[in-house]
Amino acid sequence: MSVEIDTRPLWIILALKSLRPIFFLLLAILFWYFIKMPSPEGLTAAGQNAIAVFLICLILWVSNMIPLAITSIFAIILVPLLGILTKKETYSLFGNEAVFFILGAFILAGAVMHSGLSNRIALNVIKRYGYSPKRLLLCVFLLAAALSFFMSEHAVAAMLFPMLLELAKSLKLRPGKSNYGKFLFHALSWGCIVGGVATFLGGARVPLAMGILKETTGETIGFLDYTVAVLPLVFILLAVGFMILTVLYPIDVAGVDNAGEVIAKRLKELGKVSFSEYAVGMVLLLTIVGWISLGRTLGLAAVALGSVVILFVLRIVRWKDVEDYVNWGIILMYGGAITLGSALDKSGAAAWLIKGVIGRWSGAPWTIFALVSLLTIFLTEAMSHAAVIAVLLPVVIGMAGKMSVDPVVMTYSVATPAGLAFMLPMSTPANGIAVSSNYITVRDMIKGGLIMAIISWVLFNLMAAFYWPLIGFGRLR
Repeated sequence: MSVEIDTRPLWIILALKSLRPIFFLLLAILFWYFIKMPSPEGLTAAGQNAIAVFLICLILWVSNMIPLAITSIFAIILVPLLGILTKKETYSLFGNEAVFFILGAFILAGAVMHSGLSNRIALNVIKRYGYSPKRLLLCVFLLAAALSFFMSEHAVAAMLFPMLLELAKSLKLRPGKSNYGKFLFHALSWGCIVGGVATFLGGARVPLAMGILKETTGETIGFLDYTVAVLPLVFILLAVGFMILTVLYPIDVAGVDNAGEVIAKRLKELGKVSFSEYAVGMVLLLTIVGWISLGRTLGLAAVALGSVVILFVLRIVRWKDVEDYVNWGIILMYGGAITLGSALDKSGAAAWLIKGVIGRWSGAPWTIFALVSLLTIFLTEAMSHAAVIAVLLPVVIGMAGKMSVDPVVMTYSVATPAGLAFMLPMSTPANGIAVSSNYITVRDMIKGGLIMAIISWVLFNLMAAFYWPLIGFGRLR
């Protein structure tokens, strides 16, 4: 039985429940006012309606008063209803390549998890390298990051959490008191977060950004291109993150022999490597090779879905084996976010919104890049990653066009920092899962997360300034 933990303060939960009808009434009045007020100079009626939809979705995404996917569905309804785009345009956007790439990635990850391959890899790595207190922590940290290169960081956190909880209990760590316990579950969440920004597969953020970029400009981001551009940041953040945790939480256990017994027991329960594990592993490997070598010609979605078809044709998995791993809410949410981004662009709303910004910073593209990345990191602590991209990216791409800056470069200023949420449990499921262990508190998470967020922002901008020009990418004039 799955348990959903609401990590918000009790007073907020009670206030939201009692004020819910008033909230929606005020929201409806605000929306009506926005669409009926006189259009500002230079803004079309369609653009005004697009901004109204944008603001309503922004409020709903931030407040989380209804599920994020339902907010996106609401946007899909309103866009043609208000004449922003035609019905045909609106619903065709839901068939964006990025949506189907996300669907294929979910099914592939579900096959890997159902086969037991990911769990076996995790257990064997910890058994092989985690034979001392510090090595065990480093092993968990790097393992969470490495798995998040190829699977959703949320799935990795959910998969490793029960095992780490069992390890913590076997070591008799005191919840909320043990430094080792705090370090252990920070290693889980931070590892997932940092590893999750390394490729398209760590989360659906980059595919969503790619979808908005392609719908707006016709340009795209290659699977290998993205990874080459951000991998140095990932490696540096892993080193820095581990050092920060070492300083914040000095190790207070003498040995981890009991943890080894837990790992050995779990491996024994798994038994020998099955045909399903071998087959799924081979398909996943070939899929990654396909993304790297054929992604630009065939399309990332075609490669992902082709691999899914192979899994079922060869009867490696059945639909009931993977359907629980497909997060349909996320897919609906991303389809709506792409639709909203396109509506802002095609209605002229995005161009109108950036005029004031261009007037202030038109001569400082690096200033805009730095501010956009900082704003993204700040917003992603309070909003979903997808919502941040849907809110910021259409405006940022429009800004890039006005400044004659490569829109692909500006897409990175949102897509990568949107995954660097270290401070709050509601900012990413990896943080929420770690806090639910009771071995770390929200205060612990904020203390280390603030330091990590600032360092991440500084390192990201340094990488863009010095590393990207070396590889022939990202030069801002």
